Amino acid sequence: MARGLRQGRSVSAWLFPGQGAQRTGMGAALFDRYPGQAEAASDLLGWSVRAVCLCGDGRLDQTEFTQPALFVVNALSCAARREQAGQEPDYLAGHSLGELSALHAAGSMDYLDGVRVTARRGELMARCRGGGMAVVLGMSEQEVRGVLDRSGTDLEIAGLNAPAQVAVSGELSVVERAREVFLAAGAGDYVRLRVSGAFHSRHMAPAATAFARYLAGVRLRPPRIPVISNVTARPYNGPLADPLVAQLTSCVRWTDSIGYLIAAGAGDIEQVGPGKGIEKLVRSIRQQHAARPRDIVGGRA
Repeated sequence: MARGLRQGRSVSAWLFPGQGAQRTGMGAALFDRYPGQAEAASDLLGWSVRAVCLCGDGRLDQTEFTQPALFVVNALSCAARREQAGQEPDYLAGHSLGELSALHAAGSMDYLDGVRVTARRGELMARCRGGGMAVVLGMSEQEVRGVLDRSGTDLEIAGLNAPAQVAVSGELSVVERAREVFLAAGAGDYVRLRVSGAFHSRHMAPAATAFARYLAGVRLRPPRIPVISNVTARPYNGPLADPLVAQLTSCVRWTDSIGYLIAAGAGDIEQVGPGKGIEKLVRSIRQQHAARPRDIVGGRA
């Protein structure tokens, strides 16, 4: 029986956004609501999370600042949502960086440990320079792979965000040139992402190796609420560090992750954190699931 079928309520899931969701001004009300937590994170990091999020000086779009700042805002958003809801969700998930927020919400790491882990992750990923990412709109995974194969474009599929929204990753010059390739092949649009590297591709291998060494010294507890892994599109089952390391070089299987939640009976799927990007992706995935339920990986037996 699904976890959420308790006391007659529907199955619920909270989802946390990842890098790209950051916006100047995010977290303003939360910093006032939870000043102690914001100050503790700032003291640990050696810079003011409030200032980075609110001042608009460009640091918020630098990976080494983006990731811990977004983790803090996600964590405070989760605290506020818990106070409002008065109960826990049945499932948790996060897109890329947001998966660390989901693990924190599941009790796998304390708040300041989460700040430390995301800061280290952001620092390591920021060192892998020279790359970029883009989203291909209006094409399926199979169509995107076909364009890459036929054109010889050296990009990797980095995220299956929605049925017709596929992220690609690679060297920045290749990412830039690929725009015309995809538009000529019939893509609805091709949008560069606000990231500083070729995330979720082989280009992150040095960061993944160093992150594995770092996580070996971090105590990660089994989640008390199921967390859906970006890598497997299934709940974590086993050592937590392995999927977190693999995620840096692996495709984010977001469509399959949401498909899993839908198949598990999750009627209440909610974004917790800044922006509304996750909500838009979920709506698109729900539409596909309603039209072709047997084709959703998460819905298969």
